[in-house]
Amino acid sequence: MVVRLNSGGVEGVDAYPVELEVDFVRQGLPGFTMVGLAETAVREAKDRVFAALRAANFKLPPARVTVNLAPAWRRKSGASYDLPLAVGLLAASGGIPAEGLQRFFMAGELSLSGELRPVSGILPLALLARQRGAAGIIVPPGNGAEAAVVRGLSVYTPHNIAQCAAFLAGAEPLDPLPEPENTEVPPPVHGLDFAEVKGQEAAKRALEIAAAGGHNVLLLGPPGSGKTMLAQRLPTILPPLDFEESLEVTKIYSVAGKLPDHQGLVRQRPFRAPHHTISDVALVGGGAYPRPGEVSLSHRGVLFLDELPEFQKSALESLRQPLEGGVVHIARSAHSVIFPAACMLVAAMNPCPCGYHGDPTHECSCRPDQRARYQARVSGPMLDRIDVHVEVPAVPYADLRQSRAGESSAAMRERVLAARAVQRQRYGDDGPRCNAELSGALLDVHCELDAAGHDLMEAAVNRLALSARACARVLRMARTIADMEGLERIDAAHLAEAVSLRVLDRG
Repeated sequence: MVVRLNSGGVEGVDAYPVELEVDFVRQGLPGFTMVGLAETAVREAKDRVFAALRAANFKLPPARVTVNLAPAWRRKSGASYDLPLAVGLLAASGGIPAEGLQRFFMAGELSLSGELRPVSGILPLALLARQRGAAGIIVPPGNGAEAAVVRGLSVYTPHNIAQCAAFLAGAEPLDPLPEPENTEVPPPVHGLDFAEVKGQEAAKRALEIAAAGGHNVLLLGPPGSGKTMLAQRLPTILPPLDFEESLEVTKIYSVAGKLPDHQGLVRQRPFRAPHHTISDVALVGGGAYPRPGEVSLSHRGVLFLDELPEFQKSALESLRQPLEGGVVHIARSAHSVIFPAACMLVAAMNPCPCGYHGDPTHECSCRPDQRARYQARVSGPMLDRIDVHVEVPAVPYADLRQSRAGESSAAMRERVLAARAVQRQRYGDDGPRCNAELSGALLDVHCELDAAGHDLMEAAVNRLALSARACARVLRMARTIADMEGLERIDAAHLAEAVSLRVLDRG
């Protein structure tokens, strides 16, 4: 008897259907064969499943079992096929009725005692199940909140294989999880505030502009000037994730296996701060079975690279394409995947190895050639992709001693939200989400300059040797500054501030 069940695999951040076919023949010598390009964890499912069924007091008669994972040309990985395999064996052997099993999608890992353990990639699978008209999806309890995010799909979460079998046999009712009452994402709560930052008004202004338009930022200054402190507070002025953005981020964390058990949507913008010893693959994604890297885990949030020149040069260069296109393309001999990577890059670095070049209170001990080699660790094309270059000088003691708090994150965030609302109204639901994503014809339409603006831009290009990419980024920043002032047209003052944020003397 052949029994068919529905499950799925994940490629990139999207799921594809996988049909399990279980053939149970009681003639001939007993044996077990699995076909369909299954990797090690899938092939090992046999031992886990038989142990789990024995622990649940299911007795399978001796038989020759053949399991096919279709389509056979796609590689299958992970432990999510344990549950459908166990249900297929029970149905094929006559332990539970086989009728109606294809109405459900199933995924989950089995422990040796028969308990269901959470697996990665459930949210994309639930979206696929709804798309294909499934009656419901059966997942471990730890994945229930994640799957319940998908409206219009019944989610069942049995605790063990015995409860799942009783539900499918009609012997024990199992209520679906209730749909979330409210999928709107509330404003994030942070324990940090820009009011705690003394001085650094120019840097705060630059970060506010960056947050309003989604622009990349480079903070340059001596040790202890507050670069990390400023970067850590950037998420406190970013707008909250809307539902679609939250769904995008949750899919990535689900596929990466980084979504905590019993958590549904990711409700706060990600802030990732990898150490400078990170490898290329960990930063941009990849591996034998490609998984998202830090730049994708920062999607719709912030990727903070502290001590930028200390990162491997190959790792930094691998960021160039994601920063330009907002996605990561990972190609392998058999297939290729795409991971979203539309994040804000915030980088921090010292001006030289000792950190004090240009600091009036400390003498720099570095030779010119040492400074040149240090700064050359970050290539020109990489720097060209960073919109805002801002100097963060050492804070004078007069600023440190003042008891008056600086402007709060709440006040800065109100201005950022107002500018983002202008952009959302201008571009609509199908256009760019922020000015940093403007390109092509839209850039020409929404960043049109008057005669004075063209003269200023021409002078900046000739004097500062700005590339075509740099010109486009200056225009996007000028558009953001105008939006913050509630003006429809970009004037020379907006353009001048944008150019000043692009130019930084590194000595």
